[in-house]
Amino acid sequence: MNVQEFETEISTLGKANIVSPMKREDQAGRAQKHFISDDARILADVRPEAFKDAFAAGVELPSFELAGPREYLYFDPSKLKCAVVTCGGLCPGLNDIIRAIVLELYHNYGVRNIYGIRHGLQGFIPEFGHEVMDLDPAAVSGIQDKGGSILGSSRGSQDIGKVVDCLERMNVGILFMVGGDGTLMASKKIVDEISARELKISVVGIPKTIDNDIFLVSRSFGFDTAVDVATMAIKGAHNEAEAYPNGIGLIKLMGRHSGFLAATAALAQQDANFVLIPEVDIQLHGRNGLLQAIEKRLKQRRHAVVIVAEGAGQNFFKDREKKYDPSGNVILKDIGKFLKENISQYFKEKDIPISLKYIDPSYIIRSLPANANDSVFCGLLARDAVHAGMAGKTKVLISFWSNHYIHVPMEASAGKRKTLDPNGRLWQSVLEATGQYAYFSD
Repeated sequence: MNVQEFETEISTLGKANIVSPMKREDQAGRAQKHFISDDARILADVRPEAFKDAFAAGVELPSFELAGPREYLYFDPSKLKCAVVTCGGLCPGLNDIIRAIVLELYHNYGVRNIYGIRHGLQGFIPEFGHEVMDLDPAAVSGIQDKGGSILGSSRGSQDIGKVVDCLERMNVGILFMVGGDGTLMASKKIVDEISARELKISVVGIPKTIDNDIFLVSRSFGFDTAVDVATMAIKGAHNEAEAYPNGIGLIKLMGRHSGFLAATAALAQQDANFVLIPEVDIQLHGRNGLLQAIEKRLKQRRHAVVIVAEGAGQNFFKDREKKYDPSGNVILKDIGKFLKENISQYFKEKDIPISLKYIDPSYIIRSLPANANDSVFCGLLARDAVHAGMAGKTKVLISFWSNHYIHVPMEASAGKRKTLDPNGRLWQSVLEATGQYAYFSD
């Protein structure tokens, strides 16, 4: 991480001079609420070498603004209208986020006009005809126990001008956008259009991705739940593999560009013998090929478990035409089925009988309710999103970084990606736990 790699200052709509309704005193005159100052900062990089590089370059290390409630607000809660939208793929915790935003706005700030925009950015476009959902404590009661999103979602870009037209018509003051990198990119464009029209609308983003690959976000909600469910899939694959001679369990997990889920699940349930991730190239054949390594494993232990992230091994499909989804993402070739077919063919040609079980729990993971850890995490993110919006901060992402909740400018994160370091502790721990390199070569 370069010390001058990104800007960390947060944009605001104007001076915050309305006293927060949370500013109360007890009977002894003591403050009941601890407020955060905009001067409270968290260093972006705490590694010793970063301090050394910054000193050599004669610059200060970048730092992030600490998230939390502010003593003074930009918006008058009694006159404010807010909107919440969830975009992109489903993820455990979406309903927890929606619920926490609504309860914080309603109970702690006294905001009574909260709108849920249905089916992502489509909900802003009149041609789609999606009705707006009125959100209050009754509307969000119990939704944390349900998977998916009560607001629904959608993929694909929409006319940004029409999105802002809708915000103007509805007189929205704060827009909360929950989504991944594509949503962040759209959020930036919405803010730019708002600024061009000189409107006073705050846009606050809450990062969402099971892959845990958003830049400058050390942990995203839903990831903990995904690891929980992925470990059950690994247990099942291991039980199947052990039960039959030359049994092979093959599990495909999410991770388009980053192997965090595959690596973390492998460490949580240490039954895997091979873990394949996008950051490390795969060879199928030859002395260092995966197929020969699996054969060696079967000869030694009579069973094998393989975990593959969905974005791994895309080099095998270089000559095939690329296709794109409605959001502009490259549609990945199915590495799981590719490996299943190639493993089966390899052992068939060698006349070695195997029992191969292929498991893909991806859509089960996406649509489940959040586990306890993720539910707590969602509540903290959502409440800090409300605090940021009420203070008039905009074009801001609520992030978890160095064990603190912080404000990150959208420009600093959008369009970039966090990947797993092949030389870092996480991947090296996976290699130690699996011992997979021992099966490669003679």
